[in-house]
Amino acid sequence: MTRKEYTVITVLSIAVLIAAMLLSRRIWFRLDLTKNKAYTISEVSRRLYLEIPDQVQISYYLSEKLFAIHPLPSEIDDLLREYTAHSRGKIRYMRKDPAKAGVTREIEQLGILPQQMETVEQDEASVATVYSGILIEYLDKAEVLPAVLSLDTLEYDITSRIRNLIRDREREAGVIVGDAAKQWERDFTALDGAFRNSGFRTRLITAGDEIPDALPLLFVLGGAEDLDDWALYRIDRYIQGGGRVFFALDGVSVDSQGSLEARPVNDGGLLAMLASYGAAVEPELLLDRTALNLQYQTVSSTGMRQIRITRYPHWIGTLADNANPAHPITAQFRGLDLYWPSPVTLKTPPGVEAEVLISSTPGAWLMTKNFNVNPDMPQYFDTEAEDTRGARALAVCLSGIIPSRFSGLPKPVREGAEEELPELPASARSARIIVVGDADFAGNMLAYTDSRRNLDFILQAADWLGNDEDIIGIRNRESAGGRLDRITDPHRRAFTMNFARILNTVIIPLALISLGFFLAWQRRQRSSAMEKQEYSDDV
Repeated sequence: MTRKEYTVITVLSIAVLIAAMLLSRRIWFRLDLTKNKAYTISEVSRRLYLEIPDQVQISYYLSEKLFAIHPLPSEIDDLLREYTAHSRGKIRYMRKDPAKAGVTREIEQLGILPQQMETVEQDEASVATVYSGILIEYLDKAEVLPAVLSLDTLEYDITSRIRNLIRDREREAGVIVGDAAKQWERDFTALDGAFRNSGFRTRLITAGDEIPDALPLLFVLGGAEDLDDWALYRIDRYIQGGGRVFFALDGVSVDSQGSLEARPVNDGGLLAMLASYGAAVEPELLLDRTALNLQYQTVSSTGMRQIRITRYPHWIGTLADNANPAHPITAQFRGLDLYWPSPVTLKTPPGVEAEVLISSTPGAWLMTKNFNVNPDMPQYFDTEAEDTRGARALAVCLSGIIPSRFSGLPKPVREGAEEELPELPASARSARIIVVGDADFAGNMLAYTDSRRNLDFILQAADWLGNDEDIIGIRNRESAGGRLDRITDPHRRAFTMNFARILNTVIIPLALISLGFFLAWQRRQRSSAMEKQEYSDDV
């Protein structure tokens, strides 16, 4: 090669390298081999540019110290850059250290709060104050993610908030806590936090108060015994106007805070109203072999307090195999924990479409009388098992023109109320309803089984009710470690466990030892052949 050719090749190589570096800012490529593409933004997020009239600014306020010692901020940074790469100039992205930029006071006023983090440097532990928050701005509006410390729902949070900004709307959910003994702030703290973290503003509505026609969706949590006709009329009228309602109701009441007494719900009209719509919550308890663990305290005969852990078939961990794969809410269902659930029977009137969202396993059975939920008396749990065994619906949805429970009847009156209830709409509009046969699964009971998936299901249901069906899949795509509960048959479970034990402790070690002997034998054979060849050459 001549000196001239060498120089030309060198110059061209440098030019190609520079061009590749420039193009790398415009071309984004990521190889994602996860099943649900959990580390690649979804098609909905990639096509946001079609919905954005003006430019969106995403600012990631991140302390460089956190970026240097933890891998998560780098992954968050990659995800945000992917938004920019697919936006065709509609989304700008900037990462900034608040301390270096001198904007700590400003971002704290916006809601991005400092976090305390323990660090170890040169064998000395210290506590550092760091920031990891995201500000999304569009025109004169802004949304804030105050503390981004996980990738679990980050894409969902960003995409939903960008949509809120460009559509100039606030995601809102009305809530009626129907049980008189419960309060939103005390008994639904986990759900309240999940709504806030997902960008929903909750509007608490006292039972019987007016439900605004413009309210996007409504949650009715319990209340089969406590809601009177006045309150039911309000809910029915909201549905007639095209409302979207999520009902979580019990068919059997269990005193979970005291004696564990169980009895059929004394229906004040709500269960009858739902039955007229086409979804009847039965006054029965459903038990299943997909039982969850119950940890409880007992007192021994000697007076000592003991902690017991037992499989409790009244608490059910529903499986992905028993969900409706064709419905957006349960298309990639991860499961749901239910506590003393009741089955839901579908018998829809004309014009109403019904779908089962979640069912029990075929091995489930019912308790229809002599309700006994005491975990110390398991001998009474399967008394009716042989006569009632079979799969039953636990969560259903209805859509279409829902018939009014109060059509042709006088409007209810409430003693002491000065106002008169408004008339029902002249013509009903298409509505959506979800019914789950358990009022406890949405409350703080989920802390007993650490069931984040209950909250995921509720938020996905809220998206479906609010016509945001396309972003439901973003939550479903998140990678999450599932429970080892797919094998429910005890014999198959025991066989699988024994096989796994033998495979890992016997078969794999023997296979490695055999491979070692085989390789050693091959090496010896090759050495013998070479020695013979050398001897033949010498002769």
